[in-house]
Amino acid sequence: MTDYAKLIDAETWAFVERTNAFYPPDTIDATIDGQRAIYDRMCREFHAGYPDGISVETTAIETATHRIPMRIYTPTAAAPTALVLYFHGGGFVVGGLESHDDVCAELALGSGCTVVSVDYRLCPEHVHPAAFDDAMTAFRWAADGQALPIVLAGDSAGGNLAAAVAHHTRGDARAPVGQVLIYPGLGGDQTKGSYVTHAEAPMLSVRDIDFYRDIRAGGTDIAGDASFAPLFDTDFCGLPPTVVVTAQCDPLSSDGAAYRDRILAAAGNAVSFEEAGLVHGYLRARHTVGRARASFARIVAATAALARGEWLY
Repeated sequence: MTDYAKLIDAETWAFVERTNAFYPPDTIDATIDGQRAIYDRMCREFHAGYPDGISVETTAIETATHRIPMRIYTPTAAAPTALVLYFHGGGFVVGGLESHDDVCAELALGSGCTVVSVDYRLCPEHVHPAAFDDAMTAFRWAADGQALPIVLAGDSAGGNLAAAVAHHTRGDARAPVGQVLIYPGLGGDQTKGSYVTHAEAPMLSVRDIDFYRDIRAGGTDIAGDASFAPLFDTDFCGLPPTVVVTAQCDPLSSDGAAYRDRILAAAGNAVSFEEAGLVHGYLRARHTVGRARASFARIVAATAALARGEWLY
């Protein structure tokens, strides 16, 4: 039994308790509408506002069948060095432009990049591959219409989408110059590693992961589908330089190391950082928890370096 009292410090526990007050651990037992209402309420509670020096525009990509809302964050002090396509977390069920609004604004300011937050379609109304298709449409919008280098980024479910896009755009004339994956779920082996040692971690459990996976699959066989789970891929050659940042107290943590190792074995550039004592969703703790603040600074620095074409590791 993992002793979280020893692994997690007092200010991180305070963050967990504050989160649970708005988003209880049994939220997946609520209706989908109920889950979204609970999640949105929690995100509003943690919203830190915009930093100075950012302009924000909400727009959309119009497709033949639907629209994909986007929010664009641009630093105003100097020309941006790259365009970051950001995919939000939320298990493919909850979240949107508002849930990661302040995170994207701060990432844009700190990295010196334009950040484009993509409001992809959610489950269960739109099962796989809807979210992936929207992510690819957003990539094509950026690649075909923007001159800046493209960096992919995302947290949790969004980290899955960012990696899936990276796998499917290798060889593209505008292939991404890097990717930053924050506690991503990549489809790792649930019989070992953090899936076992942190199966009942605060903030995210294996039960939660199974719920989100099954609702996204919609009853279809996703075995071997790298657009569903990038670790299902059999070829890791040609992927962009990759930085993965995970939380120690998170069943998904092992996915980061597994993904890094597959890229390194294919002679690519990849590094992973497991943040000691942190929990899934800690981006919302970046202003109140020292460890989360340091990790967010690492994420911002990694994004800025990849945007400049630099590999620091």
